[in-house]
Parts: sequence; C-alpha cells; structure tokens
Amino acid sequence: MRICFLLHVRPHLLDEYKRRHAQVWPEMLDALRRTGWRNYSLFLRPDGLLVGYLETDDFARAQALMQLEPINARWQAEMAPFFDSTGNADDNMFPLQEVFHLD
Repeated sequence: MRICFLLHVRPHLLDEYKRRHAQVWPEMLDALRRTGWRNYSLFLRPDGLLVGYLETDDFARAQALMQLEPINARWQAEMAPFFDSTGNADDNMFPLQEVFHLD
C-alpha cells in the first residue's frame, strides 16, 4: 500500500529541519525498516508544507510497531518543535486518499 500524508514545518526552522534529515540517526533508519516502512520519502516546500510518502503492507501496523521503538520516542521528541501541530508528527500523519495511480 502507498501512503501519502501532509504536515507543516515552521518556516523559520526549515534549514534546521533539512539538516537533521540529512543526518537521520542510524538506529532510527533501522527501526523504520524493521517495522515495515519502505520507500519512505519526505518532500518540503519553501512555505513549510511537508509531503510524506511511503510504502508498507499495513500502515496502522507499521505505525503501531514504531510506537514500540524507544528510538522513535527520542526522535519524535527532538522533532516536535519543528511542527505547527500539537503532539508529534506520528500523531498527525493522516493518509490522503489516493485517487489515481498510473500503474
């Protein structure tokens, strides 16, 4: 299944957000892979709109498994100040409805 979601990064923190994602902790990358997140990408617009895309067999399961990963709690705590929304990014990932796919 393909998942796409939107978040919003605070515009004054864009450069730091990009810097942090250029150096994602190896333990976090391992946890994402281990819990079923594949082909995971983030795209960022200059006004802070963040588009996330991933592929997974079961998004609810992948999210639930990530919640059990101690490294995820640390990462989410570090990233929370970057977002306009309350809570952490994981709590605000609402998949968009796919309406077309070429293949």
